Formats: sequence, structure tokens, C-alpha cells
Amino acid sequence: MKPKNQKSKESVWDYPRPPRLEPSSKHLKVVLGGVVIAESTKTLKMCETSHPPVYYFPPEDVRMDLLAPADGRSYCEWKGVASYYTVSVNGKTVENAAWYYKNPRSRYRELKNCIAFYPRKMDACYVDGEEVQAQPGDFYGGWITSDITGPFKGDLTP
Repeated sequence: MKPKNQKSKESVWDYPRPPRLEPSSKHLKVVLGGVVIAESTKTLKMCETSHPPVYYFPPEDVRMDLLAPADGRSYCEWKGVASYYTVSVNGKTVENAAWYYKNPRSRYRELKNCIAFYPRKMDACYVDGEEVQAQPGDFYGGWITSDITGPFKGDLTP
């Protein structure tokens, strides 16, 4: 039996495929160049087998003046075509640092124009005050916290 104050951990191997999208009221924050570029308690959390959660911010909780459309595109079999943003703040520019779905597939229509950030490309990202670790691999954008267990897709360690 767990002590009362010990939180249970979520295993990414219990997440479904296709992924589940759910609202999150956790306090999330993204920082680059000493500036908070996104902060919200009304994000969307994407839970997909073998991946740490990816959080999508509503545009009204993002400093859109610091984002510029980037040329890149990618395709997700579940969500559709993703477009990217470059983030620039205090002389620091990070290409393809965030992504969004202009026209997501109907199952994930709530994602429309919500913005996800790659934690490895930011100075820091936080969930309820805890600094996250980035999901391994250059392509993945999952947020690893102490309440998430793996192994995680992208991790090449034996």
C-alpha cells in the first residue's frame, strides 16, 4: 500500500493507440531567453502509447508576438499535417521550436491552432512548478515529469 502523500505514476505504456486527447488544468509554463512565452492552466494533453505527454497551449495563452511561421511541415497518421513556428526572444532564435495543426483530423479537432513546444529547444518547461525533461530523440516533443514512467519512444539506451 502506498503512503497517503505518494502520487501514483502514469506509465506511457498504458496510454492508448490511437492517442487520447484530454483537457489538463495543470499549470504549464514555457521559458526562452528569460521570457515566459507560454503559460496556461487550460491546455490539452495528448497521451499516446510509448510517448510522454505532449501539451498543447491555446493561442491566447502564448506570446504570439514571439512566434513566426516556419517552413517545415510533418505528418501524423492520427492528427494530420503539422506546421511549425520559429520562436525569437531577446536575440535568441530557435527554428521549428513549436508546432500546431491548422486543420487536424476530426477526431482531434480541439487541437486546431493550439501550440505545442519542444522542451529540448526551450530554456525550461514546467508542469506544476516541476521542470520537465525532454523526450529522447530529435523528433519527439513529450514532457517527462516525475509522475511519468517509461521507457519512452526515442530512448536508444539499452
